[in-house]
Amino acid sequence: MRPTTLKYKSQAVARLYFIAALALFTGQILFGLGLGLQYLIGDFLFPYIPFNQARMVHTNLLIVWLLFGFMGSAYYLVPEETETELWSPKLAVALFWIFLVAGALTIVGYLAVPYAKLAEVTGNELLQTMGREFLEQPLPTKLGIVVVALGFLLNLSMTMLKGRKTSIGLVLMMGLWGLALLFLFSFVNPHNLVRDKMYWWFVVHLWVEGVWELILGALLAFVLVKTTGVDREVIDKWLYLIIAFALMTGILGTGHHFYFIGLPGYWKLIGSVFSAMEPIPFFMMAVFAFNMVQRRRREHPNQAAVLWALGTSVMGFLGAGLWGFIHTLSPVNYYTHGTQVTAAHGHLAFYGAYVLVVITMISYAMPILRGREANSLKAQALEKKSFWTMSIGMGVMVLALTGAGILQVWLQRLPETGAMSFMATQDQLATFYWVRLAGGVMFLAGLLMYLCSFFVGASAEELAAHHGGGALKAQPAQRA
Repeated sequence: MRPTTLKYKSQAVARLYFIAALALFTGQILFGLGLGLQYLIGDFLFPYIPFNQARMVHTNLLIVWLLFGFMGSAYYLVPEETETELWSPKLAVALFWIFLVAGALTIVGYLAVPYAKLAEVTGNELLQTMGREFLEQPLPTKLGIVVVALGFLLNLSMTMLKGRKTSIGLVLMMGLWGLALLFLFSFVNPHNLVRDKMYWWFVVHLWVEGVWELILGALLAFVLVKTTGVDREVIDKWLYLIIAFALMTGILGTGHHFYFIGLPGYWKLIGSVFSAMEPIPFFMMAVFAFNMVQRRRREHPNQAAVLWALGTSVMGFLGAGLWGFIHTLSPVNYYTHGTQVTAAHGHLAFYGAYVLVVITMISYAMPILRGREANSLKAQALEKKSFWTMSIGMGVMVLALTGAGILQVWLQRLPETGAMSFMATQDQLATFYWVRLAGGVMFLAGLLMYLCSFFVGASAEELAAHHGGGALKAQPAQRA
């Protein structure tokens, strides 16, 4: 718990974004548990929060809190990488409150107003953008997101221009600019259903399997630079290799969403081949993380952040890589698309690749934002328990959903005659859904542990060692 100070005062704005991200993350998990219960108890919370509203809130909170996490991470990382203060800390704070209020009002709108009425009162007839999964936001909210994103990118770009340029900073900015530009496709909503789905995947797929992977790589590399002391040249080479494979496989891998929506048949081959290669950058990321930790030049006092970083690489490979590969080939996807196998992949991929990397950044940066080099050993022990509890809980959920998906295919999709109806099949999956719910409760318990770790102080032994000048001294930090 050695005291420390921020290298650049403007990094302090990241704290607001991190706190909001964790609060919204908690809300997302609570709504997820509600959805899990609605699968089993159909009228749970009805008519107050019906399934369609709860699902919109659950998925939108996921996107919004991850964006808060990315923005907070960038506001912390960029000043340190550029070795200069943020161009405008006041703009960063103003955009935070605009984004938070707009997001909160949108969630209230989802819950308080029927969706058709919400579309009517928010001017959807002027530019029809609502009604698509993940992009359900009303037009004013979408426009607000664009304004916030442009202000955010202006702030970071001006900071980059006046400061040092590093590989980590440049890769991060590529990812953030790509995120903002691809979101503009959410305003394109053609009447032709094939083109509509194609443009929709330009946002959803090229976010999570394209530019977000650049953000993931940059954030993970930054934390590993700071916690291991490995030379930047080594980490830069790994980073460039990973993002090259991520972009190649991610862009052409979009084809696995084009199989059955009306686009030319050659996408079945392109999508299958390049989607099958998508696990490669995630496997490289896992090798990269463990290799850097093994070659570390110092034992950083924040070992909890190192655990989150390693967990990101492993769980990202399992969720985005392995579980994606399970049903990415077109002959397999023909049967599994839209089943609980898809849900299993989605949950583990988002958790492994993006939830964990944001928590990694928060775990590393938040102690410094609070004036200490690392949390107490007692707090870190609780953090580590929270990692294992959340990861095991997610594993239980994913295995339950995978089993449910396999049974769903067997009963509903494979039989040429006598296939069960959708609802009859759902009744057969109830046991898997109860197991999924148990995993969700375990995940929530892990998240609450993580939140509690922020309020855990040092033990009496740590305090005595600290005041005695003994055991808690870390090795001198090297300039990264």
